[in-house]
Parts: sequence; C-alpha cells; structure tokens
Amino acid sequence: MKHFISCDWGTSSFRLRLIETGTEKVLAESRSAQGIAAAHASYKESGDSDRILFYTNSLMKPIKELEEQAGLTLDGVTVIISGMASSSLGMIELPYKSIPFYIKKAGLETHFIPATDLFRHNLIIVSGVRSGNDVMRGEETILVGCSIEDTSAEQLFIFPGTHSKHITVQDGLIINIGTYMTGELFDLLRTKSILAASVEAGDTTVNNRWFVKGVQDSVDNNVLNTIFHIRTNQLFGALNKADNYQYLSGLLIGAELKDLLQKRYAAVTIVSEGVLLDLYLAAMNALGLQNICRQQNADKALVSGQAFIFNHYL
Repeated sequence: MKHFISCDWGTSSFRLRLIETGTEKVLAESRSAQGIAAAHASYKESGDSDRILFYTNSLMKPIKELEEQAGLTLDGVTVIISGMASSSLGMIELPYKSIPFYIKKAGLETHFIPATDLFRHNLIIVSGVRSGNDVMRGEETILVGCSIEDTSAEQLFIFPGTHSKHITVQDGLIINIGTYMTGELFDLLRTKSILAASVEAGDTTVNNRWFVKGVQDSVDNNVLNTIFHIRTNQLFGALNKADNYQYLSGLLIGAELKDLLQKRYAAVTIVSEGVLLDLYLAAMNALGLQNICRQQNADKALVSGQAFIFNHYL
C-alpha cells in the first residue's frame, strides 16, 4: 500500500494527514480543535450506543478533505491513530503497555479494527505506556520515530509541553518515564496566582538574559521560594512584567532540567519544534549541558513512528 492516514488525536486538538509510505511525505492535512475531550462530549450528548461507529463517523469529513486536497480516493487506506483515542474518553479504552519493553521491536499495545461497509478503512489504535507510577499517551509513538543509539548507556528523551515527559531508554528498552507539570504550572502561575499582575508576554527572544538567569537561579535555589521573587522583582522595580515573564519561564524549565546535572546520560534529546524546542535547547545550554544535547523534530518523528507501526503491526 502506497499510503496511510496519520491521526494525532490529542485532548484538545485533532490532526489528520495523508502520508506517502516510502518517503513519509505529507500529501494532505486536516486540523481542528475537535480533540478527544470535545469528541467525547459530543458522543455523550448523542446518546449513541455504538461508540466506535460514532468516532469513526467523525473521521469521515476530515478524510474527505484529504481526498479533495490530494485528488485521490482513499477507500481502503489504513488509519493509524495515536494520542488519546485509546483513553477512557476515546474511541476504545486500551490498557497501557507496561515498561520495560523494546521500543523498536513492535512492542507497543495496539488494537486493530477491520474496515466495514460503513467505514472503509482498517484502524490501528496505539495505546499508551505506563511505569509503576507514571503514564503517557502519544509520546510513545513519537519515540518510535526518534533516532535511538544502540548503547548500554542511558539516553534521555524529553518531550516538552503542558506535562513534559522524560523517557529513559537503555539497550533499546524504555526503562523509565517521568512527568513534569512545567507547562501547566507556568500557565497557572501567570494567569491565576498572585504573580499574574507581575508578568506579561513580551520579548520572545529565546536567549533572553532573564530567561537564562531564571534557568541558572533554579539550580541552587528552592523554586517554591524563588518564584515569589517574580512579585518582589516588580514591587522593587528590578524587572518589568515582560522580563518577569521570561524569568518565570526560565525558573520552571530550569527546575525541570536541573537534576540532569547529577545524571550521566549518553545523550539528552529534546523532541519538539518551534519555540518550545528553542527554549529547552537554550536552557540546556545555560546549564552547561550542550555537549550531550540533541534535538529531534517531534512532528517528523510522529510520522516516522506511525510509518514503523504501519509496516510492523498490520
């Protein structure tokens, strides 16, 4: 088969793409804010008893958009879905795959749904991964598409976001998962806390000196104390609100990353794109960890991961 349909179904976002299998080239794309949370709410309101049918029906319109963009008929083309479609809010709830397991040896938990007359596409739904006290859904598929060195030394893959994920790989095995609520905490502090009146978005320069100072100050200080300096910075006229915004960002990202100074990873790969990628690379540099730092485009890795699943799981 020359094509597959890539579906990345997050909590608050939805993206469908037509992929050429050999080149992994994106031929057409459809995006919306119809994430799993919204889809689940619509499903509950509908009163429909057939959950899978409801969700597959919601895929028909964006698949039609791909057909129109690409000028192709996509009947029979397999759809690979990663993200929250395998959660309790999704199309079908699948169990998490427990670590450790070999990430590159078709070890993920998946569910196959054959095509029907009503939905003429085979479905492969990828489930998440769990440790004894942590979970992830979606990042496991991206990790499959990442460049992973064949080494007995531990490698760390960092997926920045609302809930940043740190995934440790050794000898091709996922051996640990860690979640850091960096993005959510940043949003809460800058919008809902006493600090909200002291920060505002401004300079977007990645190497902003106040961002770098925030990262560096996080190393030897308790973040629960240091974040209050956001308020005193403004009260005492030390920093303006835009500089405080950068300083707060640096403090929290630094607090997430500072434990890396005590570890001995063969490499630390930041898997992201855009501003978040630039911020985490700048933070690694501020911590003096640039020599072991790598970067991987998360979007391309997702497509590569789904291509691997298409070739090995069908």
